[in-house]
Amino acid sequence: MKKEISFQPITEAAFGPYGDLLVIKEAPDVLINEGMCGRHHDLAKLDFIDGQAGISLFDAKLRSLPHPIKLVERHPRGSQAFIPIGQARFLVVVADDDDGTPVNIQAFEAESGQAINLHRGIWHGVLAPLEGSGLFAVVDRIGEGNNLEEYWFDDPYTVVEPLSK
Repeated sequence: MKKEISFQPITEAAFGPYGDLLVIKEAPDVLINEGMCGRHHDLAKLDFIDGQAGISLFDAKLRSLPHPIKLVERHPRGSQAFIPIGQARFLVVVADDDDGTPVNIQAFEAESGQAINLHRGIWHGVLAPLEGSGLFAVVDRIGEGNNLEEYWFDDPYTVVEPLSK
């Protein structure tokens, strides 16, 4: 059975159950640096059971559509933010949890200038940049203990472009 899902543009409302959408608002919260820099303040909720926040650089290979979803993963001990370095679109795949099994797979397209923060324990796809360099800053939990669970699908899903795009 062919399991295709099409992506939709990412919005705060649609993505809200899974995480935070990080975007620049129309006006900054405060101007700093002699009025030459707008600070868009506290855009994501970092949530760690233990450990500490760490910043890493991920260098992901570019992906194309259709894009196979063979596995999803989650991080039960901490949230995870993906922030593209440079202007790039990327695919965001998320799922609800049904007693340890990912269900209701959804795919979003994050446009250039958008970043995401996945809530702790949310099933999500692998980092999948669709353009740009593939370089991302990632803010997540650093510490002892296992913070990674993977789920491999017996029948992979395939993300395709929406018909109306």
